[in-house]
Amino acid sequence: MCGRYVMTRAVGDLVAEAEAEADDALQLRASWNVAPTTEVPIVLERLVDGAVRRQVHVARWGLVPRWAEDPAVGNRAFNARTETVLEKPTFRDAVPQRRCAVPVEGYYEWTAGPDGGRVPMFVRPEQGGLIWLAGLYEWWRDPQRPASDPGRWLLTTTVLTVAAPEPDDADPALAALGSLHDRLPLALAPGMLEQWLDPGRRDAPALVAAAHAQAFTAAGSWRLRSANPAVGNVRNDGPQMLQPGPEGALPQAAGEALF
Repeated sequence: MCGRYVMTRAVGDLVAEAEAEADDALQLRASWNVAPTTEVPIVLERLVDGAVRRQVHVARWGLVPRWAEDPAVGNRAFNARTETVLEKPTFRDAVPQRRCAVPVEGYYEWTAGPDGGRVPMFVRPEQGGLIWLAGLYEWWRDPQRPASDPGRWLLTTTVLTVAAPEPDDADPALAALGSLHDRLPLALAPGMLEQWLDPGRRDAPALVAAAHAQAFTAAGSWRLRSANPAVGNVRNDGPQMLQPGPEGALPQAAGEALF
């Protein structure tokens, strides 16, 4: 699964790397501990006046389908399995025409430590840069707000996941990922990114299958290293989240659990 990640890019840097555009008022908050239900950047393509425009938006992580009566449904919909995304009512309407990419610099996953505890690992590209995760987005309208209120619309997103590689995979990098967790966020290789974002592509089953088939292409360049145990608490943030061991740990209030 993908439940925490790092994204510290400034708006201008992300716009340049995505070859996109963004509203002048758009703001991104750098975070080394992005968690579900918080705001995250997404990249999508839309038809505007007959032309395809690639745009950067900010969405709440946790997809809220249009038919939902309460946005709290999104609290449990921050990941979508590729195997069932075309069937689940929460996600299936978004797949044909509301696809996006969620840019991250890396993500955290927890593994068992030698003492039986949980150890956070940071997964990131070996050469740096962004990982483009396959996502979906939805606009949800708050029925409690008047039509004249621009705040009545909530933009939300989810990240697709696939089954992780086998722990005995011949590729050491993929084997390491398979030993870490049984699920993996679905990364989009460059060619697949173009197809995934294309608003003209409506053949959802074929597109999901193609994205699934290339899931390990980008993942083969990912590397793991231990991270700060303090990342387990969503209130902790900052570059020190990437520092392993007690030297990078944050003070912990008495009785406060990190996990």
